[in-house]
Amino acid sequence: MDFDGQWLLFALPLAFALGWMAARLDLRQFRRETRDNPRAVFRGLSLLLNEQQDKAVDAFIEAVQHDPESAELHFALGNLFRRRGEFERAIRVHEHLLARADLSPQERARAQHALAQDFMRAGLFDRAEAAFRQLRGSPFEADADLALLSLHERARDWEAAIEVARRLQQAGRGSFATRLMHYECERALLAEARGDTEAQRQALERARQADPAAPRPWVMEGRRLAQVQQWQPAMQAFEELARVAPASFGLVADEYVQAARSCGQTEAARATVLARYASQPTMALLRALLRLEEGPGHSQAVHEASAGSPSASSAEESARSRRLLQHLQQAPSLSAALALLQHRGGMLGEAELGALRGALARAAEPVQRLRCAACGFEARHWFWQCPGCLGWDSFPPLPVEEQ
Repeated sequence: MDFDGQWLLFALPLAFALGWMAARLDLRQFRRETRDNPRAVFRGLSLLLNEQQDKAVDAFIEAVQHDPESAELHFALGNLFRRRGEFERAIRVHEHLLARADLSPQERARAQHALAQDFMRAGLFDRAEAAFRQLRGSPFEADADLALLSLHERARDWEAAIEVARRLQQAGRGSFATRLMHYECERALLAEARGDTEAQRQALERARQADPAAPRPWVMEGRRLAQVQQWQPAMQAFEELARVAPASFGLVADEYVQAARSCGQTEAARATVLARYASQPTMALLRALLRLEEGPGHSQAVHEASAGSPSASSAEESARSRRLLQHLQQAPSLSAALALLQHRGGMLGEAELGALRGALARAAEPVQRLRCAACGFEARHWFWQCPGCLGWDSFPPLPVEEQ
């Protein structure tokens, strides 16, 4: 069959024309996509600044569809999902990023860190811990260790928390002495629960070495000694607490009185409590002082007031009343008023006295609580770690009305 060369003359220009048109179409499509992509990104940023997160997410999804290879758009979209509480979608976005083979090591570490944060916010703590551990040796190692520290505290894994805290401190990320002290105290509590007194004592010793000025180890040491009826050493531990952390002495004032009475050191204890009360008149110290002054032989002031009186008990009651009235004048509070009313309410009728006591008790109840200085969580009992924000030492040692 003969080949007609005339067809070649027509085919070559036609092929050239078709190729040129295809290139123009591809160029127009590329230009349209590159033009639409910034518009979608800028629209998403504008909506985000206007706090319209739903529309911002739609804009970023559109931008990702135009440019599926852009890692920054994926990071922005995943962070938006996390902020909106859509953790499952955020996890999928960041896992998709990690599955890509073209990511640089820095972007891969960033995606791993974002994925660990997704797991953390979603409450998947075991997966979050594994994800954070994979960041060792990356630029996010310090942030990952801080997150691991929080996870270990939640899980109450104090040995792992101690290891991470020491690593952070050695890396120069700040002082973790207070946390290490609390972790050792928590280990002492676990040792006490299983009856291992030697491990308890060693843990408290390590806690004091970690933070010598912290009150908690001395509080726990005094209570440990009191439990085995070593009253004199317990009293000395509480006195050491008054020296290193005087503001926290009110936490153990009643226990200090019990130890002093048990070892016959009421007069020495009275001098200690009186000195602390003079610098910080609180209800806790006042109650301890009144307990030390109960009964004959416990207070020189009572002996002097009872001279020439028909009975020592009436003189003691008079001294107690003066002490309560003086405190109410010096540091007025509902608790002090209630204490004085309960002591001097004999001239009132039973009905009137009961009504006044009930009213004062209800009025005093809210201000007798302890309040976290970090998050405002209120409680009737003292906590070394706030149950609300999990902050350490965030509870002042005084109730709200005495702050």
